[in-house]
Amino acid sequence: MSKDRKYAWGLATLFSVSLVALSTGTALADSAGATLSQGDTFSEKTGEAIYSNVCQACHMPEGAGAVGAGKYPPLAKNENLESAGYPIYVILHGQKGMPPVGQMMTDEQVAAVVNYVRTHFGNDYKDAATAEDVKDAR
Repeated sequence: MSKDRKYAWGLATLFSVSLVALSTGTALADSAGATLSQGDTFSEKTGEAIYSNVCQACHMPEGAGAVGAGKYPPLAKNENLESAGYPIYVILHGQKGMPPVGQMMTDEQVAAVVNYVRTHFGNDYKDAATAEDVKDAR
């Protein structure tokens, strides 16, 4: 069988499998629990859900950070999170490669995700950020 014919056969097979999967309601890929928000705002309510669906793509599931197309600092054991004002400001206004994702969140959502990262990943900062703190920083 020629190389072009093998390629065409492979595409036809993939297309057939895709049609069968779609017709039976079977997903072709695992979304890893991610959900899509409607419009220009995020729909997640809890800090954990916001982190999982918005933040962990860059900062990694355990907050370890990453280096690749950019440098994504670790949130795990991060002393910069000691003051809630710092992560509030960064989420609202962006910094370096991080876009101002807080513009697509309510004050309550920003406070929730700030409190989540400040109490997880080896961080243990007790003073909680409030929606009022976020409102004042906008």
